Amino acid sequence: MLQVKAKKHLGQHFLTDQGIAMDIVGLLSLHGNYNKILEIGPGMGVLTQYLIKNTTYETWAIDIDIESIVYLKKNFPMLENRIIDGDFLRMSSNDLFGKEKFAIIGNFPYNISSVIFFKILEEMRNEVTEIVCMLQKEVAERLASPAGNKDYGILSVFLQAYYDIEYCFTVQEHVFAPPPKVKSGVIRLKRNDRVTLDCDEKLFKRVVKQAFTNRRKTLRNTLKPMNLGPEFTVDAFFDRRAETLSVEEYITLTNSIAKII
Repeated sequence: MLQVKAKKHLGQHFLTDQGIAMDIVGLLSLHGNYNKILEIGPGMGVLTQYLIKNTTYETWAIDIDIESIVYLKKNFPMLENRIIDGDFLRMSSNDLFGKEKFAIIGNFPYNISSVIFFKILEEMRNEVTEIVCMLQKEVAERLASPAGNKDYGILSVFLQAYYDIEYCFTVQEHVFAPPPKVKSGVIRLKRNDRVTLDCDEKLFKRVVKQAFTNRRKTLRNTLKPMNLGPEFTVDAFFDRRAETLSVEEYITLTNSIAKII
C-alpha cells in the first residue's frame, strides 16, 4: 500500500484514506463498454493502485506535475508507457485515444473542475462514456441537482443534457493531505443516449446562460436582453425561474426563440 505524501499543487488535495479510494474506484461501472480509463491528476497514485488491479480495462494516467510523474513511473513500472506528462486541458481526444470510448476518473483540483467538465462537454462527450470524480461538495451537489432544486445551475443543465449524474457520497476534510477547508463530494456521470440536442446548441447555451443571470427573477425579466418582445413572453411559462426548467424544456424554449430572432 502506498504512502501518500502531504503535497499540493493546482489547488489539489491528496486523498489518504484507502477505504475511500477503493470506494471511488469501485464506482466504475464500465458503462458504454469502454476498455480504457484515464485518471486525471493521479498525484501519488492513491486511486491508481486500485485501478491497475482490475484487468477488464487499461489504466492510463495524466498529470502536469513532474514530481508526480517521476513518482508514478517509479512505483508503477507497469504503467510507464501509459503515464502522460501533460495538461489534460490542452489535449484533444485524438491526442489521447482517438475515437475510442473511455472513462475518466480522478480527484479533480477544486479550482479547475468546471473547466475540465466544459472541456469534456465541448470536445470529448462522444468518447467519454463515464466519469467518476471527487469535487468540492457544493460543486458536486450542483452538478447532480435536478431541475427545481436551488443548487441547479448552468453547468447542471449543460452536463445533464448529455450525462445522467448521481451524487454518490460525501468525503470529510480530515482524509486529505493537506486538509482542505471544505468537504468533498463524489459523483458518477454516465453518458446518455442523446447524440445531439434537438435545437441549435449555440443558441441553447446562450439561452441557458441568460436565464440564470439572476436566479431570483423570472424568465420574463432575465431574457429581456434577448429582445424577444412582449408578445412572446406574455405566456405564464415566463413567470417561472431558470432553475425550474428541465433540459427538455430548455430545448423547447430554444427552438421557440430560434423562430423569432
